Amino acid sequence: MAEFTDTDAALLLRLINLPTAGPMEGVEPALLWEAQYLYADAASGFSVVHHAPADRSAMDLPGVPAAVRAAAQDPTFLANQPNLVLRLGPADAPTVMFNVHLDTVAGHERGGYDGCVIHGRGAVDAKGPAVALLAGVRDAVRRDPRVGTEVSVLIQAVAGEEGGAMGTFGTRPLVNAGYYGALNVFCEPTGLRYLTRATASATARVRVAGTGSIDDRPGDGHNATVLLGFLAQHLAARLAGTKACIAGLHTGTRHNRVYGGGDLLVNLAYADNGDALTTALEQAVADGVARFGQVFAEVPELARTAADAHRVTTVDWIKRGLPALSVANPWLDALMAEAEVPAWPAHEPAFTCDAIWMAGVSGAATAVLGPGDLAANNAHAEGEFVAVADLAGFADQVSRVLRTFASTPRHIPHPRWSTPPMSTVPSTETAWR
Repeated sequence: MAEFTDTDAALLLRLINLPTAGPMEGVEPALLWEAQYLYADAASGFSVVHHAPADRSAMDLPGVPAAVRAAAQDPTFLANQPNLVLRLGPADAPTVMFNVHLDTVAGHERGGYDGCVIHGRGAVDAKGPAVALLAGVRDAVRRDPRVGTEVSVLIQAVAGEEGGAMGTFGTRPLVNAGYYGALNVFCEPTGLRYLTRATASATARVRVAGTGSIDDRPGDGHNATVLLGFLAQHLAARLAGTKACIAGLHTGTRHNRVYGGGDLLVNLAYADNGDALTTALEQAVADGVARFGQVFAEVPELARTAADAHRVTTVDWIKRGLPALSVANPWLDALMAEAEVPAWPAHEPAFTCDAIWMAGVSGAATAVLGPGDLAANNAHAEGEFVAVADLAGFADQVSRVLRTFASTPRHIPHPRWSTPPMSTVPSTETAWR
């Protein structure tokens, strides 16, 4: 079995102690450059083939969330969130790509280690899997000389997975540049079961832009608080069972004011292209506005709001058009079975991660796999932790997957190796050491 050593634990603690929550999380500075330098230095035998932020043009592509577009107007935004690509082996060899994200959510917690469990922000999501990945590659190279010679390993260590960035300036531009393999593994907590699905999400902003009034004359204005509150309940009932999250609602904070404007946010998770769900949301809002007009038409304090609700209420999309991943791949299933990696149960729902950017990539098999559980290990929450035994288990899976791939790479249908288009291939590869 692959080992997760005390040296590996020390590396993970050093990574945890570097705060890497990016500006989308509302905190700065994120020491992602430093974390990636540290990670690359620990990746024995790997060469750096790319280490740079995404180009500003990536922000003009479809599907970039509105908040990301706005933040990227600051030239330091992308500059402080680089992406790292490492390679072990020839550029033209059959390739397995592993994707890890070194950014975290906000709420930095320093690392701790008691010999069995490692604590701290990023322990399970996803600095722990990133370090265990290196341990697994190390074991595979030791056991099978074809790994790193006849078969290459590519690692994407990215920014922009958290904070609602959805990989738009991390994983997406790397995939677009060709930095992927015939097999692609996204290292996220899955309980050591491989998952071939990843949901995406769309975020709607239901906005009321009316005229407010003072508390002594509430009927003179548009009451956005009552209208949006009504719509929140209406949408919760209409969209029940669709994984709709009726989220933030804001109009104001004062007790003696009728607020004429405000916003209601609704997040929609989906496992297909999302068009049916976004259309359903827009129709549900229209129906809710009409219903509000009927219910409150005769209420003096709300009659103006009821009459004008259709005019002052709009829906715009903060995030829309992101792909979801859901592709059956018998070749991948056979490889994972041979490597003794269990499958994620078909009845359990998937979750969102950067694997969505492999949707539609021809000739590339994709899986999500990693140690721990997002909920059980307190990912994104106080007290995040991971068991060393789980990290070792993941390292062993990585080793087995690579060695199995080395035994059968030529049988991949329509293989796609890792070589980027010529315009993006560096003229030389920089050895880190």
